[in-house]
Amino acid sequence: MSLTPLTEDQRDALQEVLNIAMGQAGDSLARILDAFVELSVPRIRVVDVSHVADTVREMVGDRHEVTAVRQSFFDDLRGEALVIFGANGCKDLADLMGYAEELDQQSERELLLDVANVLVGAILNGITETLGTELSYSAPSIMAEKAQVETLINLDQLSWSHALLLEVNYSLENRDFKSHLLLLMAEEAIDALRGAIDQFMESI
Repeated sequence: MSLTPLTEDQRDALQEVLNIAMGQAGDSLARILDAFVELSVPRIRVVDVSHVADTVREMVGDRHEVTAVRQSFFDDLRGEALVIFGANGCKDLADLMGYAEELDQQSERELLLDVANVLVGAILNGITETLGTELSYSAPSIMAEKAQVETLINLDQLSWSHALLLEVNYSLENRDFKSHLLLLMAEEAIDALRGAIDQFMESI
């Protein structure tokens, strides 16, 4: 399937939409943790599906072990949201949220699911509010625990030819915590997103 790439104006508009949405997500996380949240510049890539796993590894970096949470979203746009946490991230989150004792495995899972849900919900709501689209999304679930980054994406389960990857990084000042939020969209969603971006640009 051939794919029409985003124009420079469409990419710039999408970058601005992501800046707004990630700011809202960062603010939500900062309020929960009562800590300063540092945000990266969002990255946007359209890649052949055979290169998705390598691109995700390049975006996230060569971390030893990660835990990943996934949420599907659908309606006007369709795709997957992944929140990838470094191995020590949960300890910093637990400390900031006032847990006095070391967390057991189930408590760690619940904490990461809660944080991922806040980040994904805030950034998707930011996108839909800015673009005027409708989105629903599934409950978060643990996708992988203490796994290598390159094992997160199973190409055999993807029927797409191309994927749009949107990446936002969140870290905490003076802490080891860092998370990567990735939005993956297939070809049909890219076309729908392009239409929503065009309407957004016409309205401003």
